[in-house]
Amino acid sequence: MKILIDAMSGDYAPLEVIRGAALAKKEFKEDIVLVGDENVISDTAVKNELDISGIPILHAPSVITMEDKPLTVVREKRDSSMSVGLKTLAAGEADAFVSAGNTGALITGATLIVKRIKGINRAGIATVLPFDPPVLLMDAGANLAVTSDNICQFAFMGAKYMEKIYGVERPRIGQLNNGTEYNKGNDLQVESYQLLSESGLNFVGNVESKAVPFNVCDVLVTDGYTGNIFLKSIEGMGKMMMVMLKEILYTNIATKMSALTMKDKLRDMKHKLDASEHGGAPLLGISRPVIKAHGSSDARAIRSAVKQAISFVHTKINDDIASFAEDYDDKKLLADAEKMYNI
Repeated sequence: MKILIDAMSGDYAPLEVIRGAALAKKEFKEDIVLVGDENVISDTAVKNELDISGIPILHAPSVITMEDKPLTVVREKRDSSMSVGLKTLAAGEADAFVSAGNTGALITGATLIVKRIKGINRAGIATVLPFDPPVLLMDAGANLAVTSDNICQFAFMGAKYMEKIYGVERPRIGQLNNGTEYNKGNDLQVESYQLLSESGLNFVGNVESKAVPFNVCDVLVTDGYTGNIFLKSIEGMGKMMMVMLKEILYTNIATKMSALTMKDKLRDMKHKLDASEHGGAPLLGISRPVIKAHGSSDARAIRSAVKQAISFVHTKINDDIASFAEDYDDKKLLADAEKMYNI
């Protein structure tokens, strides 16, 4: 198996990406290829005494920055590490691509270069929320505006991901909404509720944001705009809670002693909330595995994203999504025909 890693993208690239690639190579024993400026990558490795002798470099002289517009990846910077990586993946010369770069550019590049699975209208970002048990949020930011068909496809793809990666049987699907009643929300939520109810999935209805952490669903579907706001709110709340807890535990000698007795549990809590343990989010609906790592990924996060890419390839999730998309398209055509001819 060959995993491509965008070495030049992310807040701490290329150093942390190179370190993450080295960790992944050592642990997983798969073929890892760094994509980026060969001189910069080699010089960074030498300067920081990193052994990357077993990791080849695919040269790409330019970089997609966080300020670049999404279409830059297929226009002005076709020689960027992101573009070269995606083109190599699309050509079948690698099995997966990992990038911590510009989200808009990665989604655009994956859609236009690697292409969507036939029958899938929109690819979505599938982010695992660090609850117990985990919840998959779909879409977490790829699509600002969607249709009820898109929401239904997100649900199918998310369910398949939870089945394959987390071993969840008949994942419970919830729709993020401002109430649990079937007629809550705008037209999109009402129409999506109807489609999901008739989908054959294990749809449990609308879910309010306050209920998501408490094991009410395994997959949470929504549009990318709402999903991204929800995700960022959770991330911010988690960080705030850790800061507040630290302040409380360091108030005086007594609280510091209490903190010592809870040290292991606090470490476990921090571990669960640490984004670097989850690595990244797959772009479900793209014909070949593309993993979006967090922009602030360190070496451990890159290593975790590679692990996720390996699991994605091994479980052949895209084969199942392709089968679903073909059946879904056939059923939709039949339903449209029945409606047109009043069958």
